[in-house]
Amino acid sequence: AILSRQINDGIPLVYLDSAATSQKPQQVLHKLEQYYKNTNSNVHRGAHTLSREATAEYEQARDEVANFINAYSRNECVFTKGATEAINLVANTYGRQFIKEGDEIIFTQMEHHSNIVPWQMLAEQTGCVLKFILLDAETGTIDHKQFESLLSDKTKLVSFQHVSNVLASVNPVQDMVKTIRQKSPNAKILLDACQSVPHMKVDVQKLGVDFLAASGHKMCGPTGIGFLWGREDLLNEMPPFHGGGEMIDHVTLQTSTYAKAPGRFEAGTPSIAQAIGLGEAIKYLNQIGMDEIEAYEHELADYLYKRLAAVEGVNILGPKEDRAALCAFTTDSVHPSDLSSFLDMDGVAIRAGHHCCQPLHQALGHSHSARASLYFYNTKEDIDKFIGSLEGSIGFFKGLGSSKSEDEAGSGEDDFVPFI
Repeated sequence: AILSRQINDGIPLVYLDSAATSQKPQQVLHKLEQYYKNTNSNVHRGAHTLSREATAEYEQARDEVANFINAYSRNECVFTKGATEAINLVANTYGRQFIKEGDEIIFTQMEHHSNIVPWQMLAEQTGCVLKFILLDAETGTIDHKQFESLLSDKTKLVSFQHVSNVLASVNPVQDMVKTIRQKSPNAKILLDACQSVPHMKVDVQKLGVDFLAASGHKMCGPTGIGFLWGREDLLNEMPPFHGGGEMIDHVTLQTSTYAKAPGRFEAGTPSIAQAIGLGEAIKYLNQIGMDEIEAYEHELADYLYKRLAAVEGVNILGPKEDRAALCAFTTDSVHPSDLSSFLDMDGVAIRAGHHCCQPLHQALGHSHSARASLYFYNTKEDIDKFIGSLEGSIGFFKGLGSSKSEDEAGSGEDDFVPFI
């Protein structure tokens, strides 16, 4: 298994990059293998046995997603390539249909590029106005007073992360939703839940949002699969994203009518095996228990923060408390990419770059950071190994007399840009 691998001539791997992608349990790998060996067929298109079996497994995976997030209906769960496609789907369907020139879209300074760029593209096409919730420098979270001041009757959509993939902060979604409903009752709310759905119970009915995007590969599922949850009435008001087979009701040479959700947003042959793998990953997480995962990760998060904060010359980004199980950080003496490379020689896998959050890093005064991120398969011993390697690497660079910050280092910084 990958987590028991030895690399670099026999050094045990310590994988601390689960915010970028999680490792996959044997149960999921076995399910994928069995699908391709025994059931492989196209879905929704055949009366023969294989097609019926593949369709049943594919739609069962949709039921797993719906139950996992407590959707009102399975019809609200649309399979996508990932969270990025899910957000783009909303921007290109709901956005183009309902957001006009002068309307306002609000998102936070901490957003992943996948929750910034689609709205910038929409603004270029429609003339809508983008507004940004700034960070509170003292708390390391969003500035809630400034957030409230942005809301108005012009606000048509608010889109934000549940958990920051850099700051590790957990946004108070229900409180934010309540404020938005009071001040901008006609606004729709999209939640980027990539860093929350794998790590805690997420209940769309309790949260009160209108859309939610998540990626399968961060929650023990395969790559190339994710989902959009949206209120069923909203989804059926939105035009299709892609045209082709599966998403239609009736087609003539002159015109077409479209299926209801979720089918209208799943044109062509879907990612069948990946969706089935995601369904199996959800079963695996449920077997462990999301409450148990969340409680254990809180313990790991506290331990990681305390150990890292004690390392001389390390600056941890984000709040000091109520953190998810990740730490992005900079050091006084080592560029993040150099640090990541040196840790890799000790078998420790962390990420270095801007983590697809360039505006956030700019606001914090850094071009890049290093990041260690944990999942339920990590241990305190993994953290200890990381801290030991980190201290050794920092000591090595100090011994060389290096004082280069991440902004002063070489020109290869864009080699470390993760798509997370």
